[in-house]
Amino acid sequence: MSDIPTPTHPSLTHFDAQGQTHMVDVGTKQATHRIAVACGQIEMRPETLALIGSGSAKKGDVLGVARIAGIMAAKKTSDLIPLCHPLALTRVALEFELRTHENAVLCTATVETVGATGVEMEALTAVQVALLTVYDMCKAADKGMVIGGVRLLEKRGGKSGSFFAPASPVR
Repeated sequence: MSDIPTPTHPSLTHFDAQGQTHMVDVGTKQATHRIAVACGQIEMRPETLALIGSGSAKKGDVLGVARIAGIMAAKKTSDLIPLCHPLALTRVALEFELRTHENAVLCTATVETVGATGVEMEALTAVQVALLTVYDMCKAADKGMVIGGVRLLEKRGGKSGSFFAPASPVR
């Protein structure tokens, strides 16, 4: 196999020519406006979703706490994912949608920065931690909740250009 990256054999940027792990050098890259949007959902019993929707969960405002947890997680991504660069984020926003037809809460995170590397990992981390927080706050009522469908929806900015995920329902 050739060492030259191609669309079917892209290079893995966290390995050097000798196959050693390293943090990618972004020192010479131009700072650009970067945006990433990720989503995922947590499925639960209808009664649990009703508790969240009514604001009557025992531990308090589930989605409010999950929002703060997701924002904090985005800011701490480089402490959790070993090869992520610490970034000065300019925006982190989380939205929640109660999906009564699926007995689920959908979480969407949008993260922005002006910098030399993207914010995809920050958006994905924000979603995961927000959904884990929902689980934590509701586990006394429903231990069978399922987190799933976490994925990158879009990425804009930087040398590699834009990415928009193909339409697919979150499961």
